[in-house]
Amino acid sequence: MKILVSACLLGENCKYSGGNNYNQAVCDFARWHQVVPVCPEVLGGLPTPRCPAEIVQGVVTNKEGINVDREFRAGAAKALAIAKENGVELAILQSRSPSCGVKEIYDGTFSGTKIPGQGVFAKMLMDEGIRVLDAGELPKIILKNEDGKCQSD
Repeated sequence: MKILVSACLLGENCKYSGGNNYNQAVCDFARWHQVVPVCPEVLGGLPTPRCPAEIVQGVVTNKEGINVDREFRAGAAKALAIAKENGVELAILQSRSPSCGVKEIYDGTFSGTKIPGQGVFAKMLMDEGIRVLDAGELPKIILKNEDGKCQSD
């Protein structure tokens, strides 16, 4: 299966802080699939490192109050095009991100408070009918085959 994965989960240093969100469960799962890594924020032209951003009243804004919605949406559109060009069937995305949050995002106050919602890229994927998983959910849904290969339920 072709899967799209947030590049930070695979160890790419594209996180806003300059680091990554390496996730062993995602990497273990990815070994058995064709992987298309993307970082919508980098695709949108944002530097690494960069000021943290959250969705504030529907607009992606960084902690300094600068509107970065255009960059986030442009990057999400580019990442979506990559997903479609590659025929991905599943996307595994980083939790809480204003781009990739699947089930929850930060509330826009930069206080660490989480609310139900989706990042701009996750929402675009869902709107296109592409199955999306939060990286934190992956260990709960992986099943082991007799040959040891992982597959999703």
